[in-house]
Amino acid sequence: MWQLDYPLLLLLLPLPWFGYRYLPEYREARSAVRVPFFNAMSRAVGQAPSQAGIRNNRWQLALNLLVWALLLLAVARPVYVEKPIERQQPVRDLMLAIDLSQSMETTDFTDARGQKINRLAAVKEVVHGFIDKRKDDRLGLVVFGSGAYPQAPLTLDHASLSLLLDDTGIGMAGPNTAIGDAIGLSLKLLDQAHEQEKVLILLTDGNDTSSAITPDHAAEMAAAKGVVIHTIGIGDPKASGEAKVNLQGLQDISKATGGQFFRAEDRQALDQVYNTLDTLTPHQVKTLSHQPKRDLFWWPLGTAMVLLALYHLGALLRPRLSMARQRQEA
Repeated sequence: MWQLDYPLLLLLLPLPWFGYRYLPEYREARSAVRVPFFNAMSRAVGQAPSQAGIRNNRWQLALNLLVWALLLLAVARPVYVEKPIERQQPVRDLMLAIDLSQSMETTDFTDARGQKINRLAAVKEVVHGFIDKRKDDRLGLVVFGSGAYPQAPLTLDHASLSLLLDDTGIGMAGPNTAIGDAIGLSLKLLDQAHEQEKVLILLTDGNDTSSAITPDHAAEMAAAKGVVIHTIGIGDPKASGEAKVNLQGLQDISKATGGQFFRAEDRQALDQVYNTLDTLTPHQVKTLSHQPKRDLFWWPLGTAMVLLALYHLGALLRPRLSMARQRQEA
């Protein structure tokens, strides 16, 4: 469809008519020889003198009005509005922090076929399904053991994120557990995002033993930045040392940031946890729309210029054609 960007300018269309109707004719003073018997001479040769001005030239008057209308139409800027181009922009950034400590090698989970698998393999299967459901969210991945490391920045390229998740292995970040450092690194990566809603999902099967920053302090920092942390504990609270999961500590982290704590003892429970998280953080996208416009002002402008050029060309050739006709008749 086409439209005018400045349609109110068309209200100026009657302006030439008011000028023609109410303004006096323009007359240019020139030196001339006055001949008292000019009318008699005109009658003798059978020609009547024409009067100057466009009031007696209907064609020129019509041309002027048409050119005025075309120029006004060009100034009103006609445009052709094309189909809208829509782009969906995510309104949430979601970071995943996954424990790769040595205790994740424990084979106390089962896969979909009922075979025993280690904790990390079960986590990967469930997280892959979670990633597939978050098509419109920017997702990032942090892995932690003795230290915390960024495995994938916040991205909409979920295929690459899944490949990077597959590349993670037990112990690649060290044998210990640094929950506080994982939260701190996730906050640093989320600081680079521009969306208001920021969520961190932290999964661990141990307790913090090697962080430079305590989990409680990291949770306070997250709360101050408005980052919600959901925590998932999958370890054994009755174990000793590094393998003992600190369920109370995870509860305190989630509570301090307005998140929720989940306990997952098997793969089915873990799957249910991520389904619940998908409900807690529903898809939200912001749709940006833009309609491209193509300018059409050059059509009326070009038409006006062509009409003026043809008229003046005809006015230039008319006397020469008249003289040639007279010579042929003579």
